[in-house]
Amino acid sequence: MGLHKLSHIKKRVIFYRLPVVALCIAIFWQSSFPGMLKQPLFLHDDKVIHFLAYALLAFLTARSLVAEKPDISLFKIRMIAIIFTSFYGLSDEIHQAFVPSRDASIGDFLADSLGSLLGTYLYLNIFFTRKKWSS
Repeated sequence: MGLHKLSHIKKRVIFYRLPVVALCIAIFWQSSFPGMLKQPLFLHDDKVIHFLAYALLAFLTARSLVAEKPDISLFKIRMIAIIFTSFYGLSDEIHQAFVPSRDASIGDFLADSLGSLLGTYLYLNIFFTRKKWSS
């Protein structure tokens, strides 16, 4: 393997895969502790936080897949990003069931899954499309 090829692989890992892994670790770490806010900022603020966090995770996952697997169809990338992000949300809810003063919530899982739909849509239908057309 040439030095240029190795450098290209490192760039893809650092710029595309590492943000996905880092956000997964951050979500897991944060859900390992009791809730950070004692009083809600507004009604259903936890659902909004779940929605946004998992929208970002899906956005980064779709971005990583496009960069690392350019031969895969956008439909498959969309499905992989949504399924991965939703199942990560499900695993996080199961994890929270074992954390003192936390609990698993169907509502949180639904917010995670809806966020995964938005994040994937934003990347593939808005950001990636614009990026592709501007090249």
